[in-house]
Amino acid sequence: MLDLLAQTGLNAVYAASYISLIAVGLVLIFGVMGVINFAHGELFMVGAYTVVALYADRHLPFLVAVAAGLVFVGLLGLVMERALFRPLRDNPLGGLVASIGFLMILQAVAVLGFGVRMVHVPPVTQEVIVFSDRIRLPVARLYVIVAAVVLLSGLWFFLKRTRFGWALRASAQDPEAAALQGISINQTARIAMFIGAALAGVAGALTAPLVSINPHMGHSVIVTAFIVIIVGGVGSLEGAVIASVVYAFVHTFVTTLYDGVIADIVGLSLMLLVLIIKPTGLFGSADRA
Repeated sequence: MLDLLAQTGLNAVYAASYISLIAVGLVLIFGVMGVINFAHGELFMVGAYTVVALYADRHLPFLVAVAAGLVFVGLLGLVMERALFRPLRDNPLGGLVASIGFLMILQAVAVLGFGVRMVHVPPVTQEVIVFSDRIRLPVARLYVIVAAVVLLSGLWFFLKRTRFGWALRASAQDPEAAALQGISINQTARIAMFIGAALAGVAGALTAPLVSINPHMGHSVIVTAFIVIIVGGVGSLEGAVIASVVYAFVHTFVTTLYDGVIADIVGLSLMLLVLIIKPTGLFGSADRA
């Protein structure tokens, strides 16, 4: 029983790693731009298909494909910011609707390029870290965990220790006051959108060898991200990370001990419980930040 719990805990750490990358990116975009990007799950999907195109089809090194996924999806985020969200800056509902339309376009492009069938990427490595007869961690999952720690730590340093990071935080807290201090709202929006999209893209790229890839894989991802953000507190990056860990452990353990459907119900129940006790989430506040 202890081995089962330990193995499930390792699986939960892996799940928390890629969920936190997606959720933090979504929170960053909302915090700075004030828009709910419903296409965020499709950015995860695009990152996965980038690995399919470069690693599985063209046989480029896996890490090169992952880096390409990060950059390509980040640039795609810049296109979204300029073409969709900037013209609708004063209309949050319009931006939300535009993101829904864009996610449908991305799905259609994925279908045209790769078909509707599920795609399986060859494993990047067969190596497994063996702790005991029943406790094992595939190295491919370790890559995801390490990448999440490095990227999220780098983001923390960027936001807390650099001028551009301070500008992003100021724009998130009070856009008008930030503009009066000479901070370019367009520039901070571009930076936030690039980073947020890139985090979703790299999460999809890293997990591509571990999941079944299809044009609609972003649906479950975005639902999970919204649950995590609501539990952690809308606009709170720290809350998104902590809620990702809590949700991943709860969902993984319930799935292992019972089944996935019950785990989904428990996850939604957790969100409702938090909203009843603290409507702003665990680390959220009444003001957008």
